[in-house]
Amino acid sequence: MRLVRASEKEPQPVTEPGAEKVTVRWLLARPEGAPHFAMRLFELAPGGSTPLHQHPWEHEVFIVEGEAEVVSSAASTAANAGDALLVLPNETHQFRNPGQKAARFLCMIPLPE
Repeated sequence: MRLVRASEKEPQPVTEPGAEKVTVRWLLARPEGAPHFAMRLFELAPGGSTPLHQHPWEHEVFIVEGEAEVVSSAASTAANAGDALLVLPNETHQFRNPGQKAARFLCMIPLPE
């Protein structure tokens, strides 16, 4: 077992085009000994967003704090602390923070083989 303290992981700005006011902390991945999946902690400042994007893998998301608008090619959904989401492979998606406080969410993705 390996314990990682999120507070000891430095937040990295997300710099892809379309990202605004968003940081990520890589909590668990290969450097921590995870062989198959990565766990990341994203923080969106008020008005912040991830890029609108898609990729060939699924990912699971858990809203830890605040609120997020989750945009997909099919719809826009409000998600709040305690909600879990499944983003399917190749699904276009984006996370936005419409609130007045920071939104934080965990995102789990498979690691490349």
